[in-house]
Amino acid sequence: MQSNGLRGAADDLCVFNGIDGTTGDYLVQPMSADEILAILTKRPYRPTQRAMMPGIDPRNLAESGWGVIFHRNADPAVHKALGALLRHRHKQAGERYREFTGTDGYRDGDDSDDFLSRFGMAPGPVNPKRMPYYLLIVGDPETIPYSFQTQLDVQYAVGRIWFETPEQYAQYAQSVVAAEKGEIARERRFTFFGTRNRRDPATKMSAESLVKPLAKSLRLAEKSNGRWDVRAHLAAAATKSQLGSILQGEGSPALLFTASHGMGFPNGDPRQLDSQGALLCQDWPGRGQGPVVPEHYFAASDLPDDADVAGLVAFCFACHGGGTPRFDDFSHRNDWQPREIAPRAFVSRLPQRLLSHPKGGALAVIGHVERAWSQSFLWRTADSQTEVFESTLRLLHDGYPVGAAMEYFNQRYAELAALLTRVLQRIQTGETIDPQRVSALWTAQNDARSYVVVGDPAVRLAVATP
Repeated sequence: MQSNGLRGAADDLCVFNGIDGTTGDYLVQPMSADEILAILTKRPYRPTQRAMMPGIDPRNLAESGWGVIFHRNADPAVHKALGALLRHRHKQAGERYREFTGTDGYRDGDDSDDFLSRFGMAPGPVNPKRMPYYLLIVGDPETIPYSFQTQLDVQYAVGRIWFETPEQYAQYAQSVVAAEKGEIARERRFTFFGTRNRRDPATKMSAESLVKPLAKSLRLAEKSNGRWDVRAHLAAAATKSQLGSILQGEGSPALLFTASHGMGFPNGDPRQLDSQGALLCQDWPGRGQGPVVPEHYFAASDLPDDADVAGLVAFCFACHGGGTPRFDDFSHRNDWQPREIAPRAFVSRLPQRLLSHPKGGALAVIGHVERAWSQSFLWRTADSQTEVFESTLRLLHDGYPVGAAMEYFNQRYAELAALLTRVLQRIQTGETIDPQRVSALWTAQNDARSYVVVGDPAVRLAVATP
């Protein structure tokens, strides 16, 4: 789902997109800015902020460090299955390699500060002598919650993997090691895939104000050196068959960027665990046409065993593209009472399938937990604001690890959270603030918080040297 918090409909409501597969309508009904403001002022809001430590080279694991976090009761078979990756990272990071297992592992109820404090870390700069900069969480989000991951990610470069079987962990580990040893090399190509569905303002905005400007900017940057090829499949070209062709080897991009709705299903629906977060393609006829059918969206089950995804990095701007929490992150709609939206928290099947593919897995999928919002690229001016996305893509282009490239999103979250806190304090002291501004801040900081890396945050694009 891509909940875009989009303003501009005829009734001037904030439209939270993301499509319910059972009805073909938005998962969350539109709200006015006044309604959002009334909700926010009922509850105190306190963000977490930290600062980056200068002098760390994120491209050198011997300086920045690498660590893996298991639950203290994790299955030893999973640790064993990841052996190839753990040995590889230990060799790279040396004395700044850490394994958090057993009594050092994640404990039920930990928040990021609980965990970091046990190892001598206070709020402040990363000190890789005490805690590595790159941290890979191994485990499902029901056992190690998404909230722990997103808190930790404000300061550190954090990723997560979770698979159903030890064999899938082993497959992912072997794929990462093969890519970093130069056994896998993809074309020096960025491919953009963006839908613009009929009768749908949300994908119109993402196509016109996110995908097109990004593709144009990267094309202009590459015009002079010609090292990278930039391709775009937009609107009518963003079909399910086209996405399938890309993933089966057509063009073999090193990085695939998609912008679309993601699928959503009610709690308990038999399709939820397998298809939530699947990418809704241009084949969908739009709202008001009844339930969405599988022919309209690309799910894990649509990725065949002969697909060519080894070494791929994908960035999927779509609701639930990364995963789903058990409880609604937007419980304000239920008077702040937790509302169960899934039988358990889970990582979406599509990134799982990509990373553990039997022919060789993708390296990482950047996705969204819960809903995504247009405030990522639309702000208080009419112009698109794509600098955070573009900066991340440029760092990936320049060989930076995925987790380091995502720092722009983490910094944006910290900045927006601080702004929102200040605005709410002003309201509580009696000052009148434009509700539209408050709702925009609220949606933007929720959006920035929930971008996650599914995969090892230390991986980088697997391309041959030019």
